Amino acid sequence: MFVALTRISLIFCLFTAAAKADIIVEDSLGTHKLSAHPQRVAALNWDVAEQVLELGVTPIAMSDIGGYQEWVVQPKVPQGAVDIGTRTEPNLSLLAELKPDVILIASPQKDLMARLSAIAPVLFYQNYSAKHKNAEAVVENYLRIAQLLNKTEFAQQRLADTQQELDSLSLQLLKAYGGELPEVAAIRFASTSSVYLYDENSIPVHALNRLGIRSAMPERGSQWGVAKKRITELAQVEQGMVLYFEPFAHHQALDNSRLWQAMPFVKHQRVSSVAATWSYGGAMSVLYNARALTKSLLELSPQ
Repeated sequence: MFVALTRISLIFCLFTAAAKADIIVEDSLGTHKLSAHPQRVAALNWDVAEQVLELGVTPIAMSDIGGYQEWVVQPKVPQGAVDIGTRTEPNLSLLAELKPDVILIASPQKDLMARLSAIAPVLFYQNYSAKHKNAEAVVENYLRIAQLLNKTEFAQQRLADTQQELDSLSLQLLKAYGGELPEVAAIRFASTSSVYLYDENSIPVHALNRLGIRSAMPERGSQWGVAKKRITELAQVEQGMVLYFEPFAHHQALDNSRLWQAMPFVKHQRVSSVAATWSYGGAMSVLYNARALTKSLLELSPQ
């Protein structure tokens, strides 16, 4: 009896010690100590919110959910996430009322770290920078957040599944284009006279490269992966294709533009829209961009 009680007491002590054991987590600023894996997560930027959602976790708080649903689209935001205002000016009083265990932020909220730290521990994830390869950084931070939320095995499986699907999409395109894939310029319209051209450090160009496609207008990498260009500069895409991301509100004006109609890729019907897909997301945004780009390319394919 005494031995059994001693054993139970020992197990209880070990369990209590384990329950109180700190965990060490890493963000873009270094390592941090937390008392436990957080359950109530606030994600104040769309890219970190996407990373959390892609781990099967619903944040208790997100910024500008309406904007997310228009621009990011995937993954969908489940019911239960509370909209706490804009990404640059979140409602801190409402956030405090929600009692998060941890607050995840990115560069647009970095200046708020001190104020946010008064509410809960804050972790900062730098996904987009000219000092690193963005496509690699989003995966690294996905795994960091997975470790934070005790979802590492889940994340590793998602990443493996993603690579398999990217291989499949590439094979579909090779078949549709007879083994000779076109060069592609990926853009987003700034207006009817200028565009944002995705460069070598962008998620869309990384997705195209992963599909086996080179850029029709190579551009040196930047922090956000875009370079603003006049529409006239697109005329250099003589043999390749141009794909532009939705949403774009001025299709009619563009169709009526003589300048646009004179472009070689327009004349030869080598241009198409791409379904709204966020270009500044997390690890899974590479796959979402690849899916959307593949769909548009298949619609333009000769076979």
